[in-house]
Amino acid sequence: MRILQNPLYLLLQIAAVVIALVVHELSHAVIALACGDTTAKDAGRITLNPAAHLDPFGSVVLPLLSMFIGGGILAFAKPVPYNPGNLKHRKRDEVLVALAGPASNLLQAGIAAVLLGICVAFAYAFGWYNTVAGSALIYFMTNYLVVNISLMLFNLIPLPPLDGSAIIFPLLNKKGQAVYYDIQSKALPIFLLAVYILPSVLHIDLIGMYIQGVGGVVIDWLFQLTFAIQDMMYVLLMGGL
Repeated sequence: MRILQNPLYLLLQIAAVVIALVVHELSHAVIALACGDTTAKDAGRITLNPAAHLDPFGSVVLPLLSMFIGGGILAFAKPVPYNPGNLKHRKRDEVLVALAGPASNLLQAGIAAVLLGICVAFAYAFGWYNTVAGSALIYFMTNYLVVNISLMLFNLIPLPPLDGSAIIFPLLNKKGQAVYYDIQSKALPIFLLAVYILPSVLHIDLIGMYIQGVGGVVIDWLFQLTFAIQDMMYVLLMGGL
């Protein structure tokens, strides 16, 4: 595996995960504040400081394991605290706060696709594609794109502490919320079963198949954008040389 052969690639992939997670959590905090709740702000979560957001297991151990095992990157950070009672329109705003994180990952992936196209065009035009700096930059942008789509899809799984559970909960009726609370009490064993036991014992990786299947389609679309930007920029650069 490439990241095992060169520590630089491991550091670049870790950096991609950390940046994606920090922006993800910051987005939750910003939207909660915009919707009228200052809890996250008061807790110091409106910051780009990774120490305020990262979770030792979800942000370090889990993504490293998923890197070495293969498949999509699995990771989560410390949940952003907020008080639903402070939201201006509680039912709507709870969904908006929960969606903010995954939406930020999709936006980050889109930006990465555009920047990757620009980087590759410059690399070919000026001959630094095979330099250490050039290949590292392209590797980082590619992984930043893929990592963000993986994180978006993983966090949309409707299982606590992931965002998917917070998205669907306000939309449920009282009976549905009661079922949700019952599932929530069993969330950790269900999570461990899906992430570790099924893939390692039964060789059934449901989460990996979901992320690679759906993520593959989204990533293909984004790479098409990358190629379009790359071709356009290359023509402009070569025309100006």
